[in-house]
Amino acid sequence: MTKAQKQPRETEPQRKRHRAAPKTEPGPAGARPAWQGHLRLSLVSCPVALYSATTHSEDVSFHLINPKTHNRIRMVATDPDTGPIERSKLVKGYEVSKNQYVLVTSEDLEAVRLETTRTIDIERFVDASSIDRLFWDEPYFLLPAAKAGIEAYQVIREAMRSADKIALGRVVMHTRERLLAVESRDNGLIATTLRMRNEVFDSAKAFRDLYRAKPDRQMIEIAEKIIAQLEGPFVPEEFKDRYEGALRDLIRRKAHGKPPVSSPAPAESNVIDLMDALRKSLRDKPRRGINRKRPR
Repeated sequence: MTKAQKQPRETEPQRKRHRAAPKTEPGPAGARPAWQGHLRLSLVSCPVALYSATTHSEDVSFHLINPKTHNRIRMVATDPDTGPIERSKLVKGYEVSKNQYVLVTSEDLEAVRLETTRTIDIERFVDASSIDRLFWDEPYFLLPAAKAGIEAYQVIREAMRSADKIALGRVVMHTRERLLAVESRDNGLIATTLRMRNEVFDSAKAFRDLYRAKPDRQMIEIAEKIIAQLEGPFVPEEFKDRYEGALRDLIRRKAHGKPPVSSPAPAESNVIDLMDALRKSLRDKPRRGINRKRPR
């Protein structure tokens, strides 16, 4: 562009408009939504997105390595008859009998889309205490996906906060329809996927073969006192993954050419007199230290 073609200078009001707050994506910084669609309560709806409320970014992960070459092993999709095949050419298949598959394409999956593929439709409100903790699964932040829907989002949030109820809805994620429990939290909404009935074993059946006789009442009272000694608030920061720390220490030592340090083997439990063991535990006052340092 020549000097003669230069655009006219911006006026002060124009500059102010251009200096408006930079556009930012909703949700945790840098996170991609796991799902986008609409949250609907009767005739009120707003565009929303689900962002995972948990992370595994700090987990220690390993690759498979050839110890002779120190090369990382690559997994290649292979047909037993024709050899390696590009993953982009593969389709899904459901085994209906031994080595017999029904092939399902992306177009087939698109044809069975439900309304919940793009809409979380609130169906019912329940008390939190009515949901068995065995059914709780993955938590997500449920956030507005557009400015136009913020007011409707806030109305739903405040109404739910006032009612002190959990909303149940459904959503299609990862080729499955999942039940969602939506609840107000801080300035927003949390959505937690719930397991379906056929995914959870019946606890009554799991414990039905346990011996039904009750232990000595005095033993129970001593155990209750031990529990009282260890009572305290749940402070997430106090609980660290000690095995993860031990793995990182192992990797750090090996990277510097130092031998790994072995943890002492746990003492075998050989309780002969349960009453005596309970009394001794009460006298010893179990320590509250959750994250004692690993010996070097």
